[in-house]
Amino acid sequence: MTVSRRVLLLAMIPGVATAWGQSNPREPHIGYVYPAGGQRGAVFEIIVGGQHLWGVNEAYVSGDGVRTSVVQHYRPLKNLDKEQRQKLQRRMRELFEKRLDELSREGRSLTPLGREFIKNRKTADKPKATKKPAVKLPEHPLLRNLEDKSLRELLHVRNGLLNLKKRQPNAQIAESVLVEITLDARAAPGDREIRLKTPFGLTNPMCFEVGLLRETCEREPNDPKAYTLLAEEPAIDLPVLMNGQITPGDVDRFRFRAKQGQQLVIETQARHLIPYLADAVPGWFQATLALYDDQDKEVAFADDYRFDPDPVLFYEVPKDGEYELEIRDAIYRGREDFVYRIAVGEQPFITQTFPLGGRRGNRTVASIDGWNLSRKQLVLNTSAGADGIRQTALRRYNWVSNRVTYAVDTLPECREIEPNDTPACAQEIDLPHIVNGRIGQPGDSDVFQFTGRAGDEVVAEVFGRRLYSPLDSLLRLTDTSGRVLEWNDDHEDKELGLCTHHADSYVYARLPKDGVYHAHLSDSQQHGGEAYGYRLRIGPARPDFALRVTPSSINVGAGRNVPISVHAVRKDGFAGDIEVVLKDSPAGFTLHGARIPPGLDRVRMTLTAPRKLLDQPVAVQLEGSALIGGRKVSRPAVPAEDMMQAFLYRHLAPSQELMVAVTGKRPGPPLELVGDGPVRISAGGTAQVRIKTPRRPMVKQMELELREPPEGVTLQDVTVVPEGLAFVLKADRDAARVGLEGNLIVEAFTEMAGRQQGGKAPKQKRRVSLGVLPAIPFEIVQR
Repeated sequence: MTVSRRVLLLAMIPGVATAWGQSNPREPHIGYVYPAGGQRGAVFEIIVGGQHLWGVNEAYVSGDGVRTSVVQHYRPLKNLDKEQRQKLQRRMRELFEKRLDELSREGRSLTPLGREFIKNRKTADKPKATKKPAVKLPEHPLLRNLEDKSLRELLHVRNGLLNLKKRQPNAQIAESVLVEITLDARAAPGDREIRLKTPFGLTNPMCFEVGLLRETCEREPNDPKAYTLLAEEPAIDLPVLMNGQITPGDVDRFRFRAKQGQQLVIETQARHLIPYLADAVPGWFQATLALYDDQDKEVAFADDYRFDPDPVLFYEVPKDGEYELEIRDAIYRGREDFVYRIAVGEQPFITQTFPLGGRRGNRTVASIDGWNLSRKQLVLNTSAGADGIRQTALRRYNWVSNRVTYAVDTLPECREIEPNDTPACAQEIDLPHIVNGRIGQPGDSDVFQFTGRAGDEVVAEVFGRRLYSPLDSLLRLTDTSGRVLEWNDDHEDKELGLCTHHADSYVYARLPKDGVYHAHLSDSQQHGGEAYGYRLRIGPARPDFALRVTPSSINVGAGRNVPISVHAVRKDGFAGDIEVVLKDSPAGFTLHGARIPPGLDRVRMTLTAPRKLLDQPVAVQLEGSALIGGRKVSRPAVPAEDMMQAFLYRHLAPSQELMVAVTGKRPGPPLELVGDGPVRISAGGTAQVRIKTPRRPMVKQMELELREPPEGVTLQDVTVVPEGLAFVLKADRDAARVGLEGNLIVEAFTEMAGRQQGGKAPKQKRRVSLGVLPAIPFEIVQR
């Protein structure tokens, strides 16, 4: 609900649109990057698709060793008009004939059916020579360097542009920007983030990868049907990384040469590149892989890797020859943002690790298994640090394996000892403890015994799926009689913004009496095996918290305020205050309303930019602190994007950096709340808020609105006062909840005359945002 009140104020100075800075209704956004990475040492071009990208002038990639240059911006192309279609058809026909003549001299690259097809078009569709008015073709990435395109590429241009009207338009990816990327030869491999900067600010981040393998991009048309017209492309030598996009109904195929005995790992990245699509079900590109031999017989298939939607295919080559890899969407959807990268070769791939972590400061060596591994052990870094969950990888020559996820904790640890399938042979442990174990076979159950006292609060928590184990745990806590005190199958961990099936279990119980208790751990699907590892923590509750801040790209005018959301993930019953501060951030930034009250999981604050204009975006860090058990505990606020999945679900997808772009031509006037502490509004009563500024609001007619106010709180009676501005907040007696705390975000608007058209005065005024005030802490109190 949005509550607003309007008040007429005397105009003193013109230029109201710069009073507090405008909120941006045209926030720039990117929806895909293609190709979504490249080999280090290479120079190449990418297309970035999105919305509100006009005037883009720079591209930023996180980390060192990457240089970028914006080449061109392309406006949305909905369809070609009749004259443009005719001109493009004529030009394509000319180029078809030219390429046909070139290929005929070579005696290859076309099948007999393909030759007949193009010759028929050449004679049947040839237009009469008439003088045509000058027609300009639209600017589009497919039309770049048209003269240099091969026959296959020309067919792709024809299919792409002459069939635009058959495609479902999507404004969020309708614009595109061509960017040149230069990767240094020593650039660190792995995931980066790319953002674009426009006059309206910085876009959201998108995954961009620096790789080690030689790369190639698909050459459309490359679906099976295309082979009846065009001769097959030459087979690709391995290893290679293939880039492509799946359009509606599209099926892409790649041919490669392989030798007998090769242990091929074919690893796909699709959902990894774009984790959530708001307007697609299940909410991401669900890729499938199929491998065919030289007889077009399917020899391998994968549509996922365990619980990961991105498929990985393992194949031992039985004989020398050419093989064909096919990728498509599981239900034949497609769009420009259905982007993929497929690595094919004898790269190392770890399929199982044990243990899944270690105690902080203790040397921990994990045993590993998988494909193409140079060794069977991997040292885990357990040195002191804030990160409880970490990642590492195995290097082999110029290869880097998939990432291994593991946990580091301070508690004592032990390993599961079989047999421990029943309470009669349960493994005894002292509390607190972490047990490293496996559900070693289907139907296995691990039981652990501990002694507790009446009133003890005990937590039993499984770390399995969070550490990339296929285990879908089921956890039960029983007394000596076998009575179940608590049980849990799936427990949501909001820190895991990329997870849609929270398969780890969590039990919180108060023990009813002194005695012996048992924790039973199994797989809820009755699966098991060497890869089904876990870490089971049993002990007293350890109250704690984690923080996420959204969005991860912030655009704000110099000296002005912008709302941000800080999310608290509360653990083991922690419900206390959390104070948030800027840490190691550039000078001039300040936070308002930087407190998360007890029990709240999300609070909107405002970040104020320095009054000095900044030429480049800067990285900002936030940190939260709380008193827990008499000591101060600090946790970083991890940047994230609040993303929608499949029209409904929302996830806090983590980002690498919190980037701020300070925009605008001149700084806004400084604003500050008059008085200390939160504004206390009695239920059924009112409270006045005063804003101090050296220049009173420069408006003739102004409107203030509460953005996402709590139920029962309204804003009214805005007046100009000598030091600045005053308004009244009212709490409804019945709707406003006594004891509620948080921040109020107030946005200011005015109405301005619309632009003149044809020398005529505009009929309607337009509503213009003047920006937001500093966050206003409040509390609803008893009257």
